[in-house]
Amino acid sequence: MPAAPRRPLTAAALVRAQAVIESFDLTGSGALAYGRRVIQGNAYASHLWLTSWEGARARQLTHGAVRDTAPAWSPDSRRLAFLRTPVRQPGADGAAATAQIWLLAADRRDARPWQLTRLPHGVRALRWSPDSRTLALVAETGEERFVVGGQRPGVAPTARRITATDWRDDDAGLVGRRHHLFIIEARRGARPEQLTDGDFDADEPAWSADGTLIAFTSGVASDSNVDPRMRICAVPSTGGAVRLLVDWQGDAHRPAFSPNGQWLAFAGIDHRDPPDESLLGLWVQRVDGGQRRCLTDGLDRAVEGGAWADLALADDAPGPLWLTSTELVVLVGTNGRNLPYRARLDGGSAEPLTNRALRVVGSGLAVSAGRIGFSAAIDGHASEVFALADGRLRPLTANGSSWQRRVGRPELTEFEIAGPGGPIQVWLASPPDTGDKPLPTVIHFHGGPTGCWAPGGTMDSTLLTAHGYRVAMPNIRGSATHGSAWIAALGGRWGEVDAADALAVTDALIARGLSDPDRIGLLGLSYGGFLVQWMVGVTDRFAAAVAENGVANQVSEWASSYFGVHYNRRARLGDPLSSEGVDQLWATSPMRNVAAVRTPLLMLQAAEDQVCSAGN
Repeated sequence: MPAAPRRPLTAAALVRAQAVIESFDLTGSGALAYGRRVIQGNAYASHLWLTSWEGARARQLTHGAVRDTAPAWSPDSRRLAFLRTPVRQPGADGAAATAQIWLLAADRRDARPWQLTRLPHGVRALRWSPDSRTLALVAETGEERFVVGGQRPGVAPTARRITATDWRDDDAGLVGRRHHLFIIEARRGARPEQLTDGDFDADEPAWSADGTLIAFTSGVASDSNVDPRMRICAVPSTGGAVRLLVDWQGDAHRPAFSPNGQWLAFAGIDHRDPPDESLLGLWVQRVDGGQRRCLTDGLDRAVEGGAWADLALADDAPGPLWLTSTELVVLVGTNGRNLPYRARLDGGSAEPLTNRALRVVGSGLAVSAGRIGFSAAIDGHASEVFALADGRLRPLTANGSSWQRRVGRPELTEFEIAGPGGPIQVWLASPPDTGDKPLPTVIHFHGGPTGCWAPGGTMDSTLLTAHGYRVAMPNIRGSATHGSAWIAALGGRWGEVDAADALAVTDALIARGLSDPDRIGLLGLSYGGFLVQWMVGVTDRFAAAVAENGVANQVSEWASSYFGVHYNRRARLGDPLSSEGVDQLWATSPMRNVAAVRTPLLMLQAAEDQVCSAGN
C-alpha cells in the first residue's frame, strides 16, 4: 500500500516538539552538565543531563515537573549546584513559584538533589567560591518599593506611589524589590548572609581568585533607567563596605577576575550615554586600580554576540572567561554570526577561534582546565554543546536538535544583495528540495533594531517553510554584527533607510526568481513589528503582513516603554519634551500613515511586553 501522506506541520505540534539547551558547565576533568528545556503540559520544564568531554552517552540527572537551570560545578568537581523552580501549569492556584538553589553530589550515580536555600523571593543567580565551600547568590530582599499601605502576604497594597522610572522591566514586570548579594555555605542547614544593601541592585557576582572579594555589577544611581550607567563594585566575601572597581563615563558589566588575581576583565563602553552604534568592548583593568585597556579596540565588532536565532537562545554567559592568566575567550558578533574569539594581554588583535565563514550562532561559553565548551546553533539546527579545539567544533550533545528530525528543517542559504547603503546580508530559509523556483515568500524583520539574523534555526521559519513558503531574513541597516557605521546609518532615520533596504531586498528576491511577486508578505516582532507597520503605510505591494508587538506611535511609546526615556535619546528618535521633539517622534510613527493602509494586517500584542507595550 502507498504510504499515507504526511500531515502538514501545525503550530501546536511544533511548539510541543521543541527542545532547547539552555545552559551548561564543565568540570576540570571534562564532565559536562547541561540543562534541556521541553514542554510539559502547557508549561516549560527543564532537566539536567550529564555527559563527558570524551562523548559518553548522555544520561538524565533530574526529573519531574521542575525547571532546573543554571548548572554550576564546584571547582573541586564534587558537587553540582543549580536553580530549581517548580512548574505550575497556567491557571493553577497557589503562590507564584520561585527558584531556589539545589545541590547534587557528582561522585554517586544514585545521588538525589537536595534543597539548599528557602529564600522567600527566590534566587536569581549563583556562583561557587574558589574553595568549593560557599556560594554567592543574588536574591530579592527588603520591603516592596513604592507601596502605600501595609504589606501583608496575599493582600494587595492600598496604592503604589511611583517616584522613579525603574519600577518595571521586561523580565519581571513590576520591580517591587531590590536584589542583593548573599553568601551561603554549601551544607545542609546553612543560612544565607546578606552582603549588600541599599537602593540599588547587585547582579553578576564574580569571586576573586583568593576568595576574599566578590565583584558585582550595579547601576548605583538614583534613577538608573533615566540615565543608565552600569558600574562594577566589590564587597569583601566576609562582609564590609562596598567599593567601586570600575567607575567611568559609560557602562561596565560581566566582571571576571584572572586566575592569578592581578586583572579584572569585563565588557564595557567607555563614554557617556552611548548611541546604538557604540560597540561593547572587552576590557581589562589591574585589580589594584592601575592600568586599563580595551583588548578589542579596532575590531569594529561588539563582544557578547548580537546575532540571533530563537533556537540558539541560552542562559549561558558569552564571556569574558579566562583561559589562562594571560588569555581570555569571549563571543563576538560578526557578519551575521556569533563566534568565539581569543584575546591576549600581551597585545595584538583579538582573533576568532573558528573559521569566520562557519555558519554558526554561538550563545554560551564555558572554560575549565584549558578546555573550551561552546553552545551554538549551526546551519539552521537548534543549539548543541561543542568542544572547541584547534579551530574545530566537536559535538558533545545530541538531544538539543534531534527533535528537528520529526518536524523537518529548512534549507538555509546566505547571500548578499546590492542595497542603497551597501551590501545587505540575507539568510534565506526554503522548503527542502525546492531549488530556485519562485515561491510565496515572507520577509521577516528582526527586532532591535540592533538585532541580527543568524544561521541558527527559528520557530517561524520552521513552520512557514513546512507550509511551502520561503522566509527571507535580511540584516538591513541598523543591524548588529556588521560594524558601527552600518548601525549608525539608521540613527534617527527609522522608516527611511530601513524601508529603502526592505524594498531593495524585495526587488532582489523577485529579480533572482526566488519569490512570486504577487505573494510576498511581511512579518516582524518589536522593532520588526514597527517596520512592518511602517511598510504597509507607505506601499501596497505586499500581499499581507503580521506585526508582533510593534510600535505605531513613537510619541506615547517614549513614556510607556520601560526604557523609552533613555533608549529614544540613544537611538536619536527624539523626545516629547519640546514641540520639535514631538514632531520628530511623530515623523517616525506608523500611525501617521494609517489612512493609506490597504494591505491586510494582523497585529499581535503580548500583554506583558514592557518594551513595546500594548498601548502603542
